[in-house]
Amino acid sequence: MASSRFFIASLLLFVLALHLVESQKVEGPIGSKPSTVAPLDCGGACEIRCSKSSRPNLCKRACGTCCTRCGCVPAGTYGYDDSCLCYATMTTHGGVRKCP
Repeated sequence: MASSRFFIASLLLFVLALHLVESQKVEGPIGSKPSTVAPLDCGGACEIRCSKSSRPNLCKRACGTCCTRCGCVPAGTYGYDDSCLCYATMTTHGGVRKCP
């Protein structure tokens, strides 16, 4: 009688552990969020960002590089750098801000 209770308890713990392992495989690591964000259209975002630039081709080229590396472009034609910190902190070899 005691051995059957031990067997049932062991089986129950095994099934519970198996369920926890399987749920981790489906959900991924703890704290991760599923990616539902569509990739950014760098061409369109940089077109807007550089629309008032005095040198639009240079602006679009630099913006495109920054967008590809960072995956974001600040809204508007100027400023809003806090919405995309990678974009705001990227510099050239000379220490000048790279992204328009």
